[in-house]
Amino acid sequence: MEPSSVTVTRERLHRLPKTELHCHLDGSLRPSTLLELAHAYGRPLPVDEEDALRDFMVVNDARDLVDYLKRFDITLSIMQTSEAIDRIAYELAIDNAAENVRYLETRFSPVLNTREGLTMHGAVEAALAGLRRAEQETGIRTNVIICALRHMSADTSLSLARVAADFRGIGVVAFDLAGPERGFPPSAHREAFRFAARSNLGITVHAGEAFGAASIREAVHECRANRIGHGTRLYEDPALLGYVNDFRIPIEICLTSNVQTRVTESFDQHPLRRYFQDGLVLSLTTDNRLMSGTTVTEEYWRAHESLGLDWPALCRIAEMGFEAAFLPHGAKTDLLDRVRAELTSLS
Repeated sequence: MEPSSVTVTRERLHRLPKTELHCHLDGSLRPSTLLELAHAYGRPLPVDEEDALRDFMVVNDARDLVDYLKRFDITLSIMQTSEAIDRIAYELAIDNAAENVRYLETRFSPVLNTREGLTMHGAVEAALAGLRRAEQETGIRTNVIICALRHMSADTSLSLARVAADFRGIGVVAFDLAGPERGFPPSAHREAFRFAARSNLGITVHAGEAFGAASIREAVHECRANRIGHGTRLYEDPALLGYVNDFRIPIEICLTSNVQTRVTESFDQHPLRRYFQDGLVLSLTTDNRLMSGTTVTEEYWRAHESLGLDWPALCRIAEMGFEAAFLPHGAKTDLLDRVRAELTSLS
C-alpha cells in the first residue's frame, strides 16, 4: 500500500461521514444531564460539580470489565422514568449528529429501567421517541438494539428478546448480549437468540472482550451472531478468525474501552490494524461516550495516532461501518451511495 498524501487531522475526521454501531445508552449521558437529573430525582452522586463529575465517570482505574461496569449504577439510578430516557436518547443522537455521524445504533437493556414502575415496553418507547425527535431536527438516522445480560436468567433474556421482537420494524433492529463475560457463556442464552433469529432481528453479541476466542465461537455458532461486539481476542483462534472473515461477520471495535478494561495493554497494541490488514469487516465505535470519555471522531483519531492507519484506511473503515449497519438492504444501499460520493470529495 502506497503512503497516503492526505494529512489526517481531527477536523478532517470530524467531517468524515461515520456510523456509531456500538453505543450503550446508559453509558453515554452528558455529564450536565446526569447532574441535573440526579438533583431533580434526589439521587446521590459521588461529586456535585459538572467537570468533576465528568472526570469521575471516565473509568481510568478499572482492573477489568466488571470494575468498569460499576459506574453504570450511577447512570441507571436516574434512568427510571420515560422523561429521562427520552431526553438521554435525544441528546445522544444530537451529539452524534454534531460530529457527522450519519447512522446511530444505541443499545440498552430495558429490564434495568423498571425499578420504579416503568415497563420494559415503556422504556423502549421513550428511547425511540427521543431518537425520532433528534432525527427530525438533524437528519441523522437512528435505531435501537435491545441487550440481554449475561448474569441474568435465560428466562429474562427470552423476555427481552420478545420485547425486541415487539418493536421490530418500528425502531428496534437487533438483539444483543452484554454484561460480565467470564463465567457467563453466550450459550446459556441460546433460546433467546433462537427466538430473536426467528423474529428476523439482527444479532450482535459482546464477545472476546473479558474472555477469549471461545466466547466469540459460541456467539457465532450458538447464538447466530451477525456481528460481534469487541471481538478483541479473535486473533487467539486463527481458524475462527478465518471463518469470521470468510462470512463477513463485522467486528465492532472499541479502542478506548478495551484499554480501560485491560483487554489490551495500550492503544498501539490493539489488534485493530492486524484485523484491517487481514481484511475483516470493522467499525470504530465508542462503547460508552461518558465512561470512556470519548467520541466517534476521537476513536478514529486514536486509530490513526496510535496504530498508524492512514486516510484511505480510515475512510474504508468508515465505509465498512455503513456496510455493517442493521438497515434494510435498499436503505443501506442508498446511504452507502451518498457516503461513497462524499468520501471521494473529501479525498
